[in-house]
Amino acid sequence: MIRAVIFDLDGTLLDRESSVLSFIEQQYERLKPNLSHILKENYVQRFIELDNHGYVWKDKVYQQLIQEFSIKLSQEAMLEDYLQEIKQSCIPFINLHSMLHNLKKQGLKLGMITNGYGQFQLDNIRALAIEDVFDVILISEWEGIKKPDAKIFDRALSKLEVSANESIYVGDHPFNDVEAASKVGMMTIWKRNDTWQSVEADYIIENLIEILDILTVLQRT
Repeated sequence: MIRAVIFDLDGTLLDRESSVLSFIEQQYERLKPNLSHILKENYVQRFIELDNHGYVWKDKVYQQLIQEFSIKLSQEAMLEDYLQEIKQSCIPFINLHSMLHNLKKQGLKLGMITNGYGQFQLDNIRALAIEDVFDVILISEWEGIKKPDAKIFDRALSKLEVSANESIYVGDHPFNDVEAASKVGMMTIWKRNDTWQSVEADYIIENLIEILDILTVLQRT
């Protein structure tokens, strides 16, 4: 029987691609006096390319943007704008809240494991208004370990007081999420995205609401 569901954050619960697009378009408007010599679509497109789905930290992104576009702002100023404003652009995937609350009503324990900087990720979680639904939230900076290290999955399971075979993990990354969770003995759900074409997981979903049907089937077995 499944007693706990553990989630990734970015690309799984948080629609990071839409959130970043919303943010960078608004940043262009906020900083327009210093960016007006750049076409908005060029600024947006280059930021997204350099960001590389969040795997390049923004100090490097802004350093490159400043060099390429001759921007008369400091890297520190642009990074500070990002840190202060990105949480205002956090967009959840459709059905996020109804899915989480339904799982909670069923008596399931909920956990989250996310790589990233502690306060930054917590601010985004709070912006989605989902912090209180979770029993355990582990953020790699604060834990001192990150996915795909098995220790962070084991730590989440220990805090939730469940075993791996009583848990299912939901994530979008084939290695950091799906493969890593599978290696510790958890069932896995891959949230499909356009970056990878084929991922070996126990289940594959397009929409978060599909998790409810999967759990219904699993609880009957």
